[in-house]
Amino acid sequence: MDYKDYYKVLGVDKNATTEQIKKAYRKLARQHHPDVNPNDAEAERRFKEANEANEVLSDPDKRKKYDQFGADWQRYQQQPGGGAGRSGQPGGGFDWSQYTQGGDFGGGGGSPFGDGGDFSDFFGSLFGNMGGGGRGAGGSRPGAGQDLQAELEIPLEEAYHGGPRTITVNGKSLRLNISPGIADGQTIRLRDQGGPGRHGGPNGSLLITFRIASDARYVRTGNDLTQDVPVSIYTALLGGEQTVDTLSGPVKIKIKPETANSTRLRLRGKGFPVYKQDGQFGDLYLRLNLTLPQNLTDQEKELFQQLAALRPTT
Repeated sequence: MDYKDYYKVLGVDKNATTEQIKKAYRKLARQHHPDVNPNDAEAERRFKEANEANEVLSDPDKRKKYDQFGADWQRYQQQPGGGAGRSGQPGGGFDWSQYTQGGDFGGGGGSPFGDGGDFSDFFGSLFGNMGGGGRGAGGSRPGAGQDLQAELEIPLEEAYHGGPRTITVNGKSLRLNISPGIADGQTIRLRDQGGPGRHGGPNGSLLITFRIASDARYVRTGNDLTQDVPVSIYTALLGGEQTVDTLSGPVKIKIKPETANSTRLRLRGKGFPVYKQDGQFGDLYLRLNLTLPQNLTDQEKELFQQLAALRPTT
């Protein structure tokens, strides 16, 4: 069997951090997932390959042993016996002392590499078939299932109020409760709703990233909202009251006489709810846009002409 370069599989450098490895793995897993590529043998192969690489490189112990052992893989293969003997010890006369403490595998005679689960032959030889606890001995350790990722788009008003929502992931209906104030791009974790665990291990999680649809009425900035409010020129000149619809219900505002166009009013506590902070809200900013009367009658034109005569331009 050929040596597998797990770093190359994930497309990362050998000095990559755990976070970089996780990011690369998630990208490949999404790209080649069987649900996204049904009946695609090549995508399935690459998906399994990425899983195998992540299984090793995301585990500090396995990664260390893989790095130590990988450079000598071909030389090890060329040794008589080429692997684990029936006793579970490395065979073929290869000098394993450089990979172990004191030249042996410890008190139990088991593999220093642990168990890799149901993976490739290379993985099995490297991590599972060299000791009593590996696949060659019929044992296997439980492993957590794969985390799954999904996106959910909701309207701004639903993000404001929150509430129950039923979604379908991989043919399974799930009910979740959205907390008011959730932000665009925010991710929540549903434990035990991901891929099935291996050998009795726990299921993975489902990670849901929220996308908040744009709204024609409001612009959201953090927990604050901005809303354009049309105001007639008469109300702007003479002052008065006007009712404004907000996400929390109608609000009556007072407009001062001689209010200029694009004047901003601040309504404290009428913005977006602060996520998981009961009773706390951002602010709502109203931008007053003056509207001009259309289709003037002859009498209205005459009155405006009289007004203009009283205020000649300089």
